[in-house]
Amino acid sequence: MKRDNLVRLTRFKVLEKRRQVEQLELMLAEFSRMASELDAQIGSEEKKAGISDVNHFAYPTFAKAARLRRDNLMNSVKDLKVQINAARLSLEEAEAELSNAEKLEQRDGLRDDQDERRSAIA
Repeated sequence: MKRDNLVRLTRFKVLEKRRQVEQLELMLAEFSRMASELDAQIGSEEKKAGISDVNHFAYPTFAKAARLRRDNLMNSVKDLKVQINAARLSLEEAEAELSNAEKLEQRDGLRDDQDERRSAIA
């Protein structure tokens, strides 16, 4: 494989990894926003009913459902944080690979220039 093809391929990998990290970060922000909205709705329902004890028999059904959904979102947020860390590590590896490929391409380009000068002199 030619060096320029290798560089193009690794650039594509880096761009793809960056896109994945950005997408995961957007999902994390969205889930966090949704969880905070659910917190506000839970507080509103508890205030309206005057009951904040989840085990009380008259605790609002909507608040129970919203709590469950919020808890699920928070679990998803934890999972996303793990995925983001893994994606960032993968991005760093891809960037290092790109750097190495660019250095190899530059080195080969310099070598080709030197070979051309030698053949021109001879």
